[in-house]
Amino acid sequence: MAKHEDIIACRRCDTCGVRTDVKSDDEEVCVLQCSICMQEYPFYKSPMEERIMRADNPKDRSNPEYDTIIIGGGPAGLSAGIYAMRAAMKTVLIEKGAPGGQMAINKGVENYPGFIDINGFDLSDKFLDHAKAYGLEILREEAVAIEPGTQFHSVRLANGETLDSHTVILSPGGVSRTLGVPGEIENLGRGVSYCATCDGFFFGGKPVAVVGGGDTAIEEAIYLSKISSEVHLIHRRDRFSAGRILQQRLAMEPKITVEMNTFVTSIVSNGNGVDSIVTRDAEGVERRLHVEGIFIFIGFAPNRKLVPAGVEMNRNGYVITDEKCESAIPGIFAIGDLRQKYANQIVVAASDGCIAALAAARKVELKKSGLNEPY
Repeated sequence: MAKHEDIIACRRCDTCGVRTDVKSDDEEVCVLQCSICMQEYPFYKSPMEERIMRADNPKDRSNPEYDTIIIGGGPAGLSAGIYAMRAAMKTVLIEKGAPGGQMAINKGVENYPGFIDINGFDLSDKFLDHAKAYGLEILREEAVAIEPGTQFHSVRLANGETLDSHTVILSPGGVSRTLGVPGEIENLGRGVSYCATCDGFFFGGKPVAVVGGGDTAIEEAIYLSKISSEVHLIHRRDRFSAGRILQQRLAMEPKITVEMNTFVTSIVSNGNGVDSIVTRDAEGVERRLHVEGIFIFIGFAPNRKLVPAGVEMNRNGYVITDEKCESAIPGIFAIGDLRQKYANQIVVAASDGCIAALAAARKVELKKSGLNEPY
């Protein structure tokens, strides 16, 4: 028999990563069994330790306190909150930062239906006000882990608290990819930026560089050409991946110099901020280019650290879902920038939130009725 100090109170399946359920339980031994691979995990306990554990955690674990937990307060998460509340689900949205996500830092949004041109912060406020009008509970905390279960799922918070729910909607957004070159991190906020519409104002009449070849890079280069004295658009490939219309607009901007097949190898500071960058072309020729700002748009990485084992992802870390935004684990949904899809736009993220909330509401309704949802 195991010593008391070696006793464990619960565990996850080593094979699947799914939280196990109790198969048998008596005063001396408890056997957990994974609901997916059926592997068993016996462990010993003492009645006294069990009483202490129950006294420390008086919450009834047989029924979760929420119908759905939404993690992330960007356009996808807030949209999910609106639709979850309209479906009369007991809902909480967990967001450690300011609501709005990447949407809030966009100076101008021109492609959200109903608004020809609106500040991203103002659009975020409208999403938030709409959700609050339905009484959505918003918890300013950090979610650190999701523990899937067969009866309900659990979300662990940084403050040590655990929340249980029938369904979880993951909407953690993502972060901009970095170049990983010397001087990039050191000069962040002092000439290095990942948002031209946020920081372009500070470079009026100054030379800048833009790195990237997609839609965002070209859009931001065109935007900066209206502000800065000159713009150097640097792309590592021999062709752009941006849309044809944007490329046509780019060709009409005399203040933008395009440099293809070129890499940025370092960012140089004069002590007060960015003073120049060093580039290398396909033939290995290096040159130093005087710029006072560098704007980097080389892609976006989803925040996948909360994605539990058992959820399928593609090679880039995006969660693969069905048409309801549901992952491979029933009751766990992925929306917004975390989900694999054709386009990442605010309107698409809001659509994801709507779909996931409606699907979660249907799942909760069937579960409470004692019925199983057909697949």
